[in-house]
Amino acid sequence: MKLVKILLLFIALATIGCAQKENPSFAKEDLVLIPQPKSLKLNKGSFEVTKSTKIVIPQDSLASVSSILNDLFEKAAGFELETSAEATSENSIQLKINSEIAKEAYQLKVTSENVILEANSKLGFVYGLETIRQLLPKEIESASKISNIGWYIPNVEISDAPQYSYRGNMLDVSRHFFGKGYIKKHIDRLAFLKLNTFHFHLVDDQGWRIEIKKYPKLTEVGGFRVDQEDSHWNARTKNDPDAEATFGGFYTQEDIKEIVAYAQEKGIRVIPEIEMPAHVMSAIAAYPWLSCTGEPIAVPSGGVWPITDIYCAGKESTFEFLEEVLTEVMELFPGEYIHVGGDEATKTNWKTCPDCQRRIKEEGLADADELQSYFMKRIEKFLNENNRTLIGWDEILEGGLPEEATVMSWRGFEGGWEASAAGHDVIMTPTSHLYFDYYQGSPDHEPVAFNAFTPLERVYEFRPVLDSMSIEQKKHVLGGQANLWAEYVPTEEHSEYMLFPRLAAMAEVVWSPEEQLGWEDFSVRIRKMMERFEVMGINYAKSAYAIQPESDIDLETGEITIKLKSEFPNTEIRYALNEEELTAESSVYESEIKVDTDTKIKAAVFSNAKVMGPVMDKTFQFHKAVGKPVTYKYPFNKSYASTGETALVNVLKGSKYFKDGRWQGWIGNPAIVTIDLEETMTVNEVVVGSLEEQGTGIYFPQQLKVEVSKDGKTFKEVAFLKREYQTNPGAKIENFELKFETQENIQFVRVSIEPLAKTPNGGGAWLFLDEIQVK
Repeated sequence: MKLVKILLLFIALATIGCAQKENPSFAKEDLVLIPQPKSLKLNKGSFEVTKSTKIVIPQDSLASVSSILNDLFEKAAGFELETSAEATSENSIQLKINSEIAKEAYQLKVTSENVILEANSKLGFVYGLETIRQLLPKEIESASKISNIGWYIPNVEISDAPQYSYRGNMLDVSRHFFGKGYIKKHIDRLAFLKLNTFHFHLVDDQGWRIEIKKYPKLTEVGGFRVDQEDSHWNARTKNDPDAEATFGGFYTQEDIKEIVAYAQEKGIRVIPEIEMPAHVMSAIAAYPWLSCTGEPIAVPSGGVWPITDIYCAGKESTFEFLEEVLTEVMELFPGEYIHVGGDEATKTNWKTCPDCQRRIKEEGLADADELQSYFMKRIEKFLNENNRTLIGWDEILEGGLPEEATVMSWRGFEGGWEASAAGHDVIMTPTSHLYFDYYQGSPDHEPVAFNAFTPLERVYEFRPVLDSMSIEQKKHVLGGQANLWAEYVPTEEHSEYMLFPRLAAMAEVVWSPEEQLGWEDFSVRIRKMMERFEVMGINYAKSAYAIQPESDIDLETGEITIKLKSEFPNTEIRYALNEEELTAESSVYESEIKVDTDTKIKAAVFSNAKVMGPVMDKTFQFHKAVGKPVTYKYPFNKSYASTGETALVNVLKGSKYFKDGRWQGWIGNPAIVTIDLEETMTVNEVVVGSLEEQGTGIYFPQQLKVEVSKDGKTFKEVAFLKREYQTNPGAKIENFELKFETQENIQFVRVSIEPLAKTPNGGGAWLFLDEIQVK
């Protein structure tokens, strides 16, 4: 009996202990929310989601939003949450309609008993549920079941709403086609970041991607091109219209309907872009009568510039075609906006086309720019008659803006300023901050990209409105959009790499209050969010972890000072010299490194003994010409002067990014460089560093010659190198070695470097040099 009493007492105490058990509490740094909410209060404790937790849905129209959580729990936890229309006081996630809240806003209160999410629209509930998703452990993103984990949501009170109504991302599927599955996956990720607009770039010179039933050749012919994927985008040759075209793809109308419906469930509007009057060679290849000449052309496989094969603005048949195409497009896309491009139209053919010239005369237009304005205004009238709003790139300002058009300002902020001053709505999408086809790190570590630079911090510096705008102008700025053009983006994995984490930075800027934005705080949260991206299976870039070396040379002492940093502040950088192995035990970088002999430096950011990003591996090579006087027969181009007259003998070498400030450039002349060694020396080798990136017109030299002299007057040729032109698909650095018989008592070395005579396209070739080593 005594044993039974003891056992009962033990059970009772255990039961009391369980009843008093509290869910874990969280610290503020545990909350990794991007974008950052408008207001957030963290309380003690947390709510645990279990298989008996219910989601309370007040209306049938909101039932589908439960999938935002249930799709995750089904995979990661092995259960789904039951949905119910009846409120329960405990163990529930309750959605409540609150008519006092703005359309896209939400309020979230989490206690240990339940979760209450209030909103006034489906959009608000979507955003609130995405916040709950981010508050859950990152393992909720797992594609397979995770055991031995508690699905806790910290007890918080959040009141949240976006700063801007337009928060978008554009994917170019013309230059490279991406399948329906990837587009839907991308839409999920837009919703995750509370972006609300997917700009679908469906038409361009290199591919027509949307089925139009009245004009089947648009996809049969315009949807495919000759496969030249093994060549650099801007080095691809012109295709024969009769050549077999196998590379491409398109979306059927059923595909489009499925994508649009899927996006609507996620709170994402889809804006189609049907380019005109330029970027339409794919359409002209299908129907040559759409151009001014009517001559057959092929869908191009690569870059085209200038773009002269454009729609004829003089023929009525052109407008009949476009209205019929847009009619089918509008049936597929129910939203307010239709994007019609309007950019980069070279009007050469319009100036000689009898039909276009007749149109200019009949309409009383001044010139071809006003003809483009006529073109756009006519299309806008058709769209307005169908209750749609035209969006165009900022070139539609030229010649006069259509009356109700919305402008996407991409060539900087100026077009947006001008359009807003004229009373038009504006979406800011400047190349300087929001073009994600640009490099985000050093090209030495990055996949091929458009040769410009937009690192993560630059994206986070974006602000849609300008201080110089009036109050009225600022009201017309709807928000911002990041663009990923796909000339250099051939795969889904590459697309993800260019988008993430930069898209998260842009998402926070257009959602969160400006006074809350701060790079240092964001850089902490995005590093933790990357861990979630990892579980989500996103091929995100780690470029912001890359070491960014800064170096300077004292030309008198020949000593180099090297500073190491990463884009992220407050990181642990470790480095190793020469043949030392770089490990978690290597020296911690605390102050600048000084070297005065040949030195290799390896460095990387570490966290928890793990390398977080690319490893810098850089060699500083000293030689006999370091810091010596240099004279030039032909001056280098002022735009590519590097650090001036000693740039070629300062040990500091350029990267694959030709605008990094290290390269000297010539065009139209050879580089003939004379180095005064200032004393007589023995020499037997000269090494010339050169950059090639054929897509931007930079080519390796055609021939190199070395001459030496004792007095600076009489020179003797000692080495000559001639090289044949070779096709090169990407950026490449090469050191051209010219070895020769040992020369005694030499003070002057003259190096003559001849550029390629003409590029394959017949233009002039740039010659880019950095570091001439004398050994």
